[in-house]
Amino acid sequence: MLKHYETIMIITPILSDEKAKETAKEYENYLIKKNVKIVSQEHWGLKKLAYPIQKKQSGCYHLFEFLLNSDLVSDLELKLRQDERILRFLTVKLNKYGIEYAERRRKKIKKEKNYGGHQSKQ
Repeated sequence: MLKHYETIMIITPILSDEKAKETAKEYENYLIKKNVKIVSQEHWGLKKLAYPIQKKQSGCYHLFEFLLNSDLVSDLELKLRQDERILRFLTVKLNKYGIEYAERRRKKIKKEKNYGGHQSKQ
């Protein structure tokens, strides 16, 4: 049976937003190579931290929600721990309530993107 997980990682603010997105893309490719089904991902961008981490006051947040059926989580976490670009990360296994909440959050974000404000298309 597939287990539902969510990983949020904080990428060092030293990197440009473009480099932070490239870092997230590397992890997306890593998960795909490991036959993990990515349900969704969100790039939240640069945010102020609640407390300094490695003397940094901010970090670039990225969230992955994924399904897997083996114990690949420990491999992913080892890779994240060894990566100097990652300040912190947290992986949680979602129960049915967490999955429902994630679905509601995704729908809300999608609705805001589709109907929210007067954004110009370039």
